[in-house]
Amino acid sequence: MSGGVFPAALDLELTPAQAHLALPFFDTAQRELGAALPGWIVAQSVDEHDDRAACRDWVRRLGKGGWLRYCVPGAHGGALAQLDSRALVVLRETLAFYSPLADFAFAMQGLGSGAISLAGTPAQQARYLPAVAAGEQIAAFALSEPEAGSDVAAMRLRATPAEGGDFWLNGEKTWISNGGMADFYCVFAKTDPQAGSRGITAFIVDADATGLDASRHIQVMAPHPLATLVFCDCAVPAAQQLGDLNGGFKLAMQTLDIFRASVAAAALGMARRALAESVHFASRRRMFGQTLADFQLTQARLGEMAALIDAGALLTYRAAWMRDTQQGNQKERSVAAAMAKMTATENAQRVIDMALQMHGGRGVQVGSKVESLYRDIRALRIYEGATEVQQLIIGKAQLQA
Repeated sequence: MSGGVFPAALDLELTPAQAHLALPFFDTAQRELGAALPGWIVAQSVDEHDDRAACRDWVRRLGKGGWLRYCVPGAHGGALAQLDSRALVVLRETLAFYSPLADFAFAMQGLGSGAISLAGTPAQQARYLPAVAAGEQIAAFALSEPEAGSDVAAMRLRATPAEGGDFWLNGEKTWISNGGMADFYCVFAKTDPQAGSRGITAFIVDADATGLDASRHIQVMAPHPLATLVFCDCAVPAAQQLGDLNGGFKLAMQTLDIFRASVAAAALGMARRALAESVHFASRRRMFGQTLADFQLTQARLGEMAALIDAGALLTYRAAWMRDTQQGNQKERSVAAAMAKMTATENAQRVIDMALQMHGGRGVQVGSKVESLYRDIRALRIYEGATEVQQLIIGKAQLQA
């Protein structure tokens, strides 16, 4: 990637279209967020060659700028009384338009601390959440394992009771975002191996805990700090248990439900950037005595890209609105989030592929914006529930209707 936020210098200021903020899903405060963030982010200059160093830099800047206050509740340094899905959607869509790595840094602060916001004791919330909001501590969410991704009940990390109510953790977690650079992890482990998903408990594990090794970094196709966590007789005090004993599965799903629509929003931001790059390029690329934009085939392709983005956007905004306003029951809200996540990420992949094709040879040149977007978007179709998992959630709901 380029050393800055913008891999390609353009002769126009790229800002995401604001028309979608006028939709009735949003209120005045959320619209003001969407209008204020672009001016802040274009003033930043972050070297993104080293994704881990850049991530730390983004967390610090986002905290100093006050944006991470939307990742935690108001009682603990947050901007709003409760986590607001629409605010998360607006912020992530805008951040991803400019820098997918900035979006990643923001999102992981919320996801990594989300279980503490939902179920932490007052002492746990006071210890961790203000530091998350200020960008002073980096959070991580540790659920996936080598043999347990979407099948959470198959996890093997064991939490064995010790004296005084403490626990010993033994096993592995993998594909952990912010792994190896986080200050603490919300870790999910089996406390009752025979009870399936009903035998999982959550714990807060500090990065310096004895018996935790987070040194096995994982390199992937786009800048995205990942690591495998190895627990070997890792002692976790009773006070670090997060939520109810054997209530970890429900807590994990509640946390993911809050942020699933925001994953869709990140995909929207990347797709909007790809469309903006395509319009800019097509309007200036000369060929056969005219511009690329003069060809009807180009116009048709741009129209298809815009429609795909809007289709994903409407589902995304609806899902966030339903959660914030408690429209429908829990199953209906979960299905809405699954539809949004599936559609927005799949559509964004198509839009970015079209953008790359339109750019021709420039599209595959390392360092071009559409080339980096092509790598950035791919993970969003997998993490926080792959497309196929979302299809199962939606399909099962239709059979039970």
